[in-house]
Amino acid sequence: MDKLGSAPEAVASAGKADAFVPAPPQALEALPAQLPANMATLALGSIGVVYGDIGTSPLYAFKEALHAAIGEGEPTRAAVLGVASLILWALMIIVTLKYVAIVLYADNNGEGGTLSLMALANAALGRRTQYVFLLGAIGAALFYGDAMITPAISVLSAIEGLKLAAPASAHYVVPLTVVVLIGLFLAQHHGTAAVASLFGPIMAVWFVVIAVAGIAHILKTPSVLAAMLPTHAVGFLLGHKAVALATLGAVFLAVTGAEALYADLGHFGRRPIQLAWLWLVLPSLALNYLGQAALVLGDPKTANDSFYKLAPDWLLVPFILLATAATVIASQAVISGAYSLTRQGIQLGLLPRLEIRHTSEEQEGQIFMPQVNALLLIGVLMLVFLFKSSDSLGAAYGIAVTGTMIVTAVMAFIVIWKVWKWSPWAAAALIAPLGAIDAVFLGANMMKVLEGGWVPLLIGALLLLVMFTWRRGTALLLSKTRREDIPLADLVRQLESKPPARAKGTAVFLTATPDMAPASLMHSLKHFKVLHDKNVILTVSTLNVPRIRDTERVSMEQLSPSFARIQMKFGYLESPNIPKALALCKKQGFKFDIMSTSFILSRRSLRAATKSGMPRWQDQLFFLLMRNSSDATDYFRIPTGRAVEIGNQVAI
Repeated sequence: MDKLGSAPEAVASAGKADAFVPAPPQALEALPAQLPANMATLALGSIGVVYGDIGTSPLYAFKEALHAAIGEGEPTRAAVLGVASLILWALMIIVTLKYVAIVLYADNNGEGGTLSLMALANAALGRRTQYVFLLGAIGAALFYGDAMITPAISVLSAIEGLKLAAPASAHYVVPLTVVVLIGLFLAQHHGTAAVASLFGPIMAVWFVVIAVAGIAHILKTPSVLAAMLPTHAVGFLLGHKAVALATLGAVFLAVTGAEALYADLGHFGRRPIQLAWLWLVLPSLALNYLGQAALVLGDPKTANDSFYKLAPDWLLVPFILLATAATVIASQAVISGAYSLTRQGIQLGLLPRLEIRHTSEEQEGQIFMPQVNALLLIGVLMLVFLFKSSDSLGAAYGIAVTGTMIVTAVMAFIVIWKVWKWSPWAAAALIAPLGAIDAVFLGANMMKVLEGGWVPLLIGALLLLVMFTWRRGTALLLSKTRREDIPLADLVRQLESKPPARAKGTAVFLTATPDMAPASLMHSLKHFKVLHDKNVILTVSTLNVPRIRDTERVSMEQLSPSFARIQMKFGYLESPNIPKALALCKKQGFKFDIMSTSFILSRRSLRAATKSGMPRWQDQLFFLLMRNSSDATDYFRIPTGRAVEIGNQVAI
């Protein structure tokens, strides 16, 4: 298939730095006494979607960090306060300072996330560079590891509370986790619109409950408030050098989910996300972690179940049910993020076309991707059966997130330097300390590779291989077909001077190279020896911006009485809809009637050439990806009754 049919090509000319000039971060404005109604609604919505992952970290983060600090020994006061202090300051530095106060301002026309930042960095540099592409691909690949681990560890940790309520139920934890996860993934095709309105209120209740649970124990042991001093964090690291890195690796579990603040920027906006964090999420998390620390100081035997021990026995079952609901919401947010990231990857040419179903007529972002959903479910279930407990799975968590955070830091440096127009030294002075902290956490997490950290690295490596194979394969295919193309202008002159037999109606030929004759047109003339009354050479491009205004979406050029060339542009967050976009050409004199229009596409059957540009195994992987990519008619929303595909064989 033409390059357009296999992977839309981003247009380099779209990457002008002056098109992306977000305001540099200012000091957080004074919080208003009363929020506007729409701001409050968005902030509440962000609590459910943005903060689900980091909001469920108290289920396992403090317990795992304390275990890393003391091993099988008795928790000491220095260890408990040191771990609590490390967690609190990780939340302050990584989440509040890095993401809330800095990275949220590095938006691409209001959108965030790894691939949005990659597109913005490319635009800032004025070209597509392999280094920035590599960073974006690594960040995106690592996200999928996080997307598999988050549902597994979150739901496992919630249901493990049953062991406290009914010790005999321990052997039901894994089966119940599997049932909950299967139900969650099977429900995805209905879309999240129906239940999304409940996410915010449920998570708001969750944050209030865990805060109150923490306060109850802080009041019993108020000396735990000393953990708010950074001296306890520094003192622990200096006094416990043998376990310092292992402890940091576990402490990082408390900030997993921080990337969601940036990734969901386009859904809620900067201010609602900031307000939700500063007013509710951060205080609730801090109070809960301090409460767990206070509980262990008062009763060291609670160290292994410090979260659920916060609740009195009579509230344990409702606490478990609320925790399960919170973890399902956290998992939903990650799954939806995987759909969104995959669509961006397809649009930017990193991944093959996959089926995209729109589950909401009002919200463009409400999508369901069956193939991605199935792969995530298989991966999540394999993790549950492989690790069987949140304690074991905790070792696998963190590497993917720290890797993504380092990628974000590097690309944020480019944006601050090139887009915000800071000097490179000033940009480095702002980002380097934060990047150094990320690097320390990455080093700490790398110690867990053999214990389970290999899982996200393996997932990321496989996804990275797919991305590079697809990108390289489509480039070779495009290069091969271009050598066989003839200039469109020459063909139009020949056809106008010696026209073949005419057929009524309009033919639209899709191609990625608007100056060359589409292969589908050449094969149509060769085999049918007929030309439609009106012929459109259509090129669909994906730009380095999230969305395109309808007024700028299409441009039309009349080449001859019977030939027109149309260039159609979409943002990387949009799903291309060719018939809808063609209707916009009416203002330019193009009369579009879907019932008298035929869309003619090329479908290529690939085989390996004697001298290929890739190793034979990579050829086979590319062929497999091509065979399993979604049909172009579905991807571009072309009615199946109006599409004609002409096939030929190509050796690459």
